[in-house]
Amino acid sequence: MDMITLGLFLAAAFAGGLVSGVSGFAMGLAVSGVWLHMITPSQNALLIVLCGLVTQGSGIWRVRHAIAWRTVLPFIVGSAVGVALGTALLTMVNPATVRIAMGILLVLYSLYGLLRPALGPVKGNVPTEVGVGVANGLIGGLTGLGGIAVTIWCQIRGGPKDSQRAIFQPVMFATFVMTAISLAFTGAYTLEAMKLYALALPALIVGLWLGLKLYGKLDDTAFRRVILVLLLAAGVSLIAPTMVRWVRAGSVAATQAAPTISMKPLGCDPACTPAALAGSGLAMEMGSENEVV
Repeated sequence: MDMITLGLFLAAAFAGGLVSGVSGFAMGLAVSGVWLHMITPSQNALLIVLCGLVTQGSGIWRVRHAIAWRTVLPFIVGSAVGVALGTALLTMVNPATVRIAMGILLVLYSLYGLLRPALGPVKGNVPTEVGVGVANGLIGGLTGLGGIAVTIWCQIRGGPKDSQRAIFQPVMFATFVMTAISLAFTGAYTLEAMKLYALALPALIVGLWLGLKLYGKLDDTAFRRVILVLLLAAGVSLIAPTMVRWVRAGSVAATQAAPTISMKPLGCDPACTPAALAGSGLAMEMGSENEVV
């Protein structure tokens, strides 16, 4: 890794810590756009999980006074079930379709929330919270974006910013712990990956510290808008890569399906075929069914 690449790698880690400190989530969203150009997807996934343990753990400490573990537990139980379901469904569903559908829902919800005033508080119960937890884990298992459903639920439910973070951050931390354990069985913990983690950690912590300082200056309304903007960015990040691939694939298919073009000498009547002209060297075929021209 040269100095420029290292600088970008560390800048992404700093940005991830900053975003997580301010909002309580979206660290993976902030770093993946840069890290995936430098490291392998498996290394990226492991680093997000390990860095997430730091960011979510720090966030939990920051709002520890507002945490009610009896309230958080149904979400964690549901998320555990959802992660298992999402992982199992990965082999049965088209991931691109899931990402597009989830991205569209996130974009619509965040735009609605940004363009309209805050909704009135919504009361929940244990079955509802377990269901939100299942949806949270399911989305995480299918898309890698753990914490989306519980964050949206906290937005809908309303309340002070510390109370919201006191719910979705412990749930995210538990999800990261489960993922970290599962990655241990896939051989993701390599020496190279741990070296990258050691490089990223100081920049991440500095960004996280600054983000938590900025968080203290946000009121509840500003916090809500920050969350909605990040949810919008998450939705776009799910839609854009898949759409680009589909457009490229469609362009290639259209080019490959282009009609065959034949050139015949002027004055040739309808009975004048390439086969008939081959002997005199007057036929020239431009392209074929299996050839792009």
